[in-house]
Amino acid sequence: MISQDDVAATAHPCDCQRQHAAPRLLAAAAIPPRYRSCTLQDFKPGGKAPLLEAQSVSQRYVDDYVGEDGRFREAGLLYIGPPGVGKTHLAVAVLKELIGRYGVRGLFVDFTSLIHQIQSTFDPGTPVTKHHVLKPVMEAEVLVLDELGSQKPTPWVNEILYLILNNRYTSRLTTFFTTNYRLPSDMAVAESLDRAPTVESIGLLSARIPANLVSRLYEMARPVVMDADDFRRDIKMHRHGI
Repeated sequence: MISQDDVAATAHPCDCQRQHAAPRLLAAAAIPPRYRSCTLQDFKPGGKAPLLEAQSVSQRYVDDYVGEDGRFREAGLLYIGPPGVGKTHLAVAVLKELIGRYGVRGLFVDFTSLIHQIQSTFDPGTPVTKHHVLKPVMEAEVLVLDELGSQKPTPWVNEILYLILNNRYTSRLTTFFTTNYRLPSDMAVAESLDRAPTVESIGLLSARIPANLVSRLYEMARPVVMDADDFRRDIKMHRHGI
């Protein structure tokens, strides 16, 4: 017997429904203006192998998002690398593709901004509660959680992160992450770089979030290591003739 959960997991809107719903779903995804035009096609890896691979992995993820059983993939991607290499660009581009092609309900969240939003609910005069802020983050069909590990790892911040990750893990919801901090298994890659790595590029994520959450990340997302120079800095230097 086919359960209602099986039907819900395999039933997808038709092309015409997705076309009509896409603008509304994109607006609801709360993608910041700076990243709204990001696509996989206009990502510029500059001939750098790690960035070319990250772009390729992202495209394959979108193409293979629906499995042979008709179900959406549960595991997301964890983009790892120093600032300015395009981690957020790729994460947003994948989110937009999934919304446009598959009609998923997606959401973009900057972790630092989320923490500030929750802190604002402590004001006795605000009608917004912590639950109101966290509910869409925990329930979005696809979530991009930007700048994982950016906040000082206080017990309260770790509690918020645990609520989000544990809920999404147990609900089998797809999550994409970006971070400047490495998983422990990536340290060998950092040590093999010819250039002098920055503090951000070699810092361990396990020093920023609890070990049990780092362990859970291995199940929730595939690491995509983006070792390259900051192309935002390179572009600015080129524009200024430096």
